[in-house]
Amino acid sequence: MPKSLTAKTVENLKPNPSRRIEIPDPALAGLYLVVQPSGVKSWALRYRFGGKPAKLTLGRWPLMGLADARKAAADTQGRIEEGVNPAAERKRAKADRAEAELTERDKVKTLIEQFDRRHLSKLRDGRGTRQRLNIHVLPVWGEREIQSITRRDVIDLLDGIVDAGTAVTANRIRTILSKFFNWCASRDIIEVPPTLGVKAPVKEYKRDRVLTDDEIRWLWQATGEAAYPFGPMARLLLLTGQRLREVSQMTDAEIDGDVWHLAAERTKNGHPHDVPLTDPVRTTIAGLRRLDSPAGYIFTTTGKTPVSGFSRAMKILNARMNAIASKERGEPVEIPHWIFHDLRRTAATGMARIGIPVRVTEAVLNHVSGTGGGIVAVYQRHDYADEKRKALDAWAGLVEQIVNGKADNVVRIRG
Repeated sequence: MPKSLTAKTVENLKPNPSRRIEIPDPALAGLYLVVQPSGVKSWALRYRFGGKPAKLTLGRWPLMGLADARKAAADTQGRIEEGVNPAAERKRAKADRAEAELTERDKVKTLIEQFDRRHLSKLRDGRGTRQRLNIHVLPVWGEREIQSITRRDVIDLLDGIVDAGTAVTANRIRTILSKFFNWCASRDIIEVPPTLGVKAPVKEYKRDRVLTDDEIRWLWQATGEAAYPFGPMARLLLLTGQRLREVSQMTDAEIDGDVWHLAAERTKNGHPHDVPLTDPVRTTIAGLRRLDSPAGYIFTTTGKTPVSGFSRAMKILNARMNAIASKERGEPVEIPHWIFHDLRRTAATGMARIGIPVRVTEAVLNHVSGTGGGIVAVYQRHDYADEKRKALDAWAGLVEQIVNGKADNVVRIRG
């Protein structure tokens, strides 16, 4: 009687370079060790089902050892005796997995992940775009197959965002979805983007909101009462005139003495930008009771990521401003709606008010349009460092006058 296979026997078996060999295991009828000419070894079970011979591969040596191979073969033979064809069962399972993978491949969440990896991750504002998709799209469509998304679905999604009171966000989501579905069409995932022909949900008007002197004074008082990080952050937005994303993501590494260095990847126009820090700005930063942040974020609520939740912060500041204004005037006051970006426009208007040349104001704001565009942008290499410092110092002085109620006679700076 042939000796049963042992682990050592299996390990020492040499391949035949010219042909495959199969060695039966005397300990279990039907179990074979298959040795390929390449030296690869695997286990197989030969059996009959419905009167026809069949073969099933169980696993590869040494991942499947001798004991495991015998157990797998015995379990399979038990299913055969119960009338189950293991080869057909495996074929069905493979088909089911393939179908599941195919379905998963076409899900919106899978494709947004690919869109992010292949496209958004290469864009300067890609992180913000992905966050909008995570908030507004994935919870609604994430598990759906992209081919099932219709134009009506797009309209319903946008209408829901508008009804939630964020109409401008709906416009932004429409633009993002249009790019996403166009990307999918370019990769032959869908034939026609469902965003085709879908108009922006609301008409947007160019904002011209500038805070009045009273509103600046009320804002200053409200930010003094507001806890870190939003109160101090709002003051820096007003005093520096920089964009919300730039201020909110400020880090210690960007500050060198009395200059804030913004790298190209941190600015909207992709141009590096230096912002002189006035005494009020430096005092505000130095007085912060900050959270420990390994990344060095100056405004953070987690220590790991920059501050967020600006809509909620706006509501809190607005409520405090209304309360301060109502107390001052002795009657209810409803301050007209404003947003953080309006502080940037307020700073620009304030600098114009005290006679700062437009080109200098644009340098402060890091604008490349208007007087700083065209041939000027190409050939004018002067960085206006001194002019920017004087402009921001003058603007900080005006804010101080306004806060103290002494801005009636503003002294204009002579250019």
